[in-house]
Amino acid sequence: MPTLFYHAGACSLAPHIVLEWTQAPYEAVAVEFGSAELLAVNPAGAVPVLREDDGWILTQAGAILHHLARKHPEADLGGGDDLRAQAELDRWSSFFTGDLHPAFFPLFTPQRYTTSRDKADREAVQEAGRKLVRKRLALLDAHLDGRDWILGRRSVIDAYAFPMLRWAAKLLPEGTQGWANVQALHDRIAADPAVQTVLAREEGA
Repeated sequence: MPTLFYHAGACSLAPHIVLEWTQAPYEAVAVEFGSAELLAVNPAGAVPVLREDDGWILTQAGAILHHLARKHPEADLGGGDDLRAQAELDRWSSFFTGDLHPAFFPLFTPQRYTTSRDKADREAVQEAGRKLVRKRLALLDAHLDGRDWILGRRSVIDAYAFPMLRWAAKLLPEGTQGWANVQALHDRIAADPAVQTVLAREEGA
């Protein structure tokens, strides 16, 4: 059966949720960054990694999510079949891959963005990251006005958003309460029984 290699709390949470939503058999394997097990399936050392039954390996969260939506049309997670619906899926996938996710990098690894070892300089880098995250959340919050789901119906894009909303709730001093629509989306996803199953698995890994 397909195997997902994930790291608890990382963006690999998104395909982990989608695999559970499809209700198709799969195996989930927790890996540590830098481990031989992870490097064997992805020399870049990043998660998620999806290995299909025949040994074919796919990396990159967005690509895996698109693949799963197409592989399991019965799960109805693609956001719609017409040309513009597919463009919207691509647009929001790009938003999370290229805008919101990278905004967290200065928070996770500020040393990447300064040669200084001064604590104040590292904190300045992190504050710049927090400002970026807030701007991206404001855009998402405005889009969600009047919508329960990012594409108007539950899709792989909502799963993609979920780990990042969890990061924001943890890493921003104010959490996500200031963006009511974003918070509502987070709570809606978190209440899903399949999502609770995945969170329990990852937290126990």
